[in-house]
Amino acid sequence: MTKKPFRGKKRYVLLTVMVVMAIFASISFGMCYIVLKAEAYARYMGVRNVSAEKVAKIIRGVEQNANNIFDEVKAHHDTPDEVIEALKSKVNLNYDVRGYFAAFEPNYFPEKGTWFEPYIYQPEQGGFEYKQVGSARHNYMKSPWYVHAKATGKSFWSSPYYYYDGTSISGHYCTFIKPIYDANGKLECVCGADMKFEWLAKELEWVDNSSKTNKLLNKYHWLSDFKFYSIILNNDGTCIVHPGEGTLTITNQDVIRDLGNRQGGVAETRINGEDCTIYYGPIEFVDWSIAVVAPRWDVLKPMMPVAAVLLFLAFVGLVAVGLTLRK
Repeated sequence: MTKKPFRGKKRYVLLTVMVVMAIFASISFGMCYIVLKAEAYARYMGVRNVSAEKVAKIIRGVEQNANNIFDEVKAHHDTPDEVIEALKSKVNLNYDVRGYFAAFEPNYFPEKGTWFEPYIYQPEQGGFEYKQVGSARHNYMKSPWYVHAKATGKSFWSSPYYYYDGTSISGHYCTFIKPIYDANGKLECVCGADMKFEWLAKELEWVDNSSKTNKLLNKYHWLSDFKFYSIILNNDGTCIVHPGEGTLTITNQDVIRDLGNRQGGVAETRINGEDCTIYYGPIEFVDWSIAVVAPRWDVLKPMMPVAAVLLFLAFVGLVAVGLTLRK
């Protein structure tokens, strides 16, 4: 007389199969997740690198052209009219710049008084116009960029700022600053080239859209909507350039520390109430960093079909084992 298999033994076999399938599904899901994160890292760091290179190229172009104009100011500044003509001399060489100025020391030209700051700027309709902006209302000698230039004697990029005078040149700017000295080493003036951030934001948006619409780059992707966007960050985590209205601020202290040390990386954080992954790194020539911000849900969406397939296979396997044990 043969013994019938114990019902408990069947349960043990079924439980063992369930544990093995759970381990297999977890390992498979984890490997797919790692591959997905690696692909996202390569994708978004690639976008970041392209944007950073483009911004650095713009910055270098502004510096080179500005130095040419500043050399003209240094060579031709015997009279106020010569200064103005020197500023106009090469303005057409770089349309990334909104305006050039030379802010002179008090009474450098006695007939111009305390404040003489000629400004050659590019209005919205194109071309270049002249404006005298130095005044008691706009006492440039108290401006941080003027004080810093006078103290260090070196060229640099100013911190971002907002300029408003009620005209079309009002807006958010960053300025390349260079002090000019005479043969005896005495400061004559501080020259500057203004770059408006609204224009730079359009350049970043163009790079982002090019990546989003690249059919070859996106050919084998599932589900992702590619809602990412690029931003430029100051070393304190404040956002200098970003898409749309409003403001963005990075609060992750690890990221802020990396920005201050000019290091790159990847971090999970919340931006304007949304869980995001940011891929960030420094920009050459300036103390800024550029970051690509991607919503976490969009990065993880391709895992949904993977999870569905693994659950389906586990269900089929359990059904098959259950039917086998019933025989």
